[in-house]
Amino acid sequence: MIVVYHQNNRVTKVVSGNNDAIFFKKNKSIASVLLSLANDFPELPIVWCHELMENNLNIEGLTTFFHHNKLMLSYSTADTSFLGNRIGFVEESPFIKVNKQCTYPTWLMSSEVGVIHASVLILMGTRVTENSNFDYFLNSVAKVGMILGLLCYSEPRLLLKNAPQPNPQKANLFVLFRFVKQHYKKRWIVLLFLNLLVFEKRFSILPLLYSLFFKSRKKKALNFDFIPVQSSLTIVDKKTIDVIIPTIGRKQYLYDVLQDLAKQSILPINVIVIEQNPQPDSVSELDYLTTEKWPFTIKHFFTHQAGACNARNLALSHVESEWVFLNDDDNRFASDIIEKAFEKAEQYGIEVITTAYLQENEKQDYIQIHQSGIFGSGNSFIKKTALKEVVFDKALEFGYGEDTDFGMQLRNKGFDVIYFPDLRITHLKASMGGFRIKVKKLWENELVQPKPSPTMMYVFLKHYTNQQLLCYKLVSFFKLLKKESFSNYGVFFKEFEKKWKRSQYWANKL
Repeated sequence: MIVVYHQNNRVTKVVSGNNDAIFFKKNKSIASVLLSLANDFPELPIVWCHELMENNLNIEGLTTFFHHNKLMLSYSTADTSFLGNRIGFVEESPFIKVNKQCTYPTWLMSSEVGVIHASVLILMGTRVTENSNFDYFLNSVAKVGMILGLLCYSEPRLLLKNAPQPNPQKANLFVLFRFVKQHYKKRWIVLLFLNLLVFEKRFSILPLLYSLFFKSRKKKALNFDFIPVQSSLTIVDKKTIDVIIPTIGRKQYLYDVLQDLAKQSILPINVIVIEQNPQPDSVSELDYLTTEKWPFTIKHFFTHQAGACNARNLALSHVESEWVFLNDDDNRFASDIIEKAFEKAEQYGIEVITTAYLQENEKQDYIQIHQSGIFGSGNSFIKKTALKEVVFDKALEFGYGEDTDFGMQLRNKGFDVIYFPDLRITHLKASMGGFRIKVKKLWENELVQPKPSPTMMYVFLKHYTNQQLLCYKLVSFFKLLKKESFSNYGVFFKEFEKKWKRSQYWANKL
């Protein structure tokens, strides 16, 4: 590897993994030196580190957690990122509120310490031009690269304990607007302006106009496929897997799912079926579980308690194998999906996989392997060790957001969710399911009905920044405003505020 030490926006020294000095041009920016080194050493990882942290750089550990070439790792000892909390005004993804205690997926990079492979830098250098501000350059590389399949993380293991904290650089509004203009659709600079005006009372017209002079970095096509990926980690050992399936009123659909599982090239050890029927005198209708022979053990549990969160938690408590396949009772999939999921886990060194999940005849828009901002409880593969202290939150039962919450719990335990477009599960969207059970909400008799759903508000309050919540509020406001007549704007605004406050009230009750 190559290690670049820097201070005061200039490189101070460059050394090899053996600590041999390497020549560099001292009058160049840090980004320029990195790009030059990448061309000189295209097969090596390139590390950057603030000079104050030289003695705390975890050189020995790097080879463990930088385990394949399509990674970008960074860490900041500061509480906030270079772009600050206001970046939440333009992005609602889970990548903004970073958990600094674990490996966490984010494109928010820091100049303090980090590592990237030279081959990635060479490719990104064709789109992301050199910048005198090293933090801006790193965040730009990660933001552009993450969409294209570069896996980006905040990695606290880059530093040993008790590392000193350099004075962090912070982007001003001109830099923030420029970044938004170069990395998001144009409408987001307007929304950033409006968010600042409404929620911070800042009239940021000059930063907005300044940003118009910069071109987008999203348009030029890049292909990461030529960069090989083969993790050095051992993620799959026994190749054993259990499947969990909550079901309610879908006897034939479930039978078809079991038939697909019976044809797998790698068979599951256990299929855990949680059958729900809230009718007091009801009994199981799944006679074929015992009348037919299956090439796996079926663990069948019948309950009168309806609810997908409860059912999945019950199933997860009975998982025995190394991996678990979170399935649904109206899915269809190919006979090699488990085998291919294991192959992807080994190749990328990951513990959580989510698949393409399309309805019949639905077009597949996302065709790039990437860090997913969503999680699917009916189409995901998870290593059992990732599930410690992770459950489906029963506060979200019969509402919305339980998948999002579960995915956020995984990320906050250090387990990223990676989407693989060539792993495909067809979701038949059968007409009968858990939501046909009418459940009375706590707020159903409220004179002012909460909006958005208190369960969605609950997820936002639990996992996202205040700026992300406010952005969601403003976007929701404009979406609903379009449906109102001009003469009703005053009444609409008052009603919107009342509904929002009731949503917050019930979310806090949950």
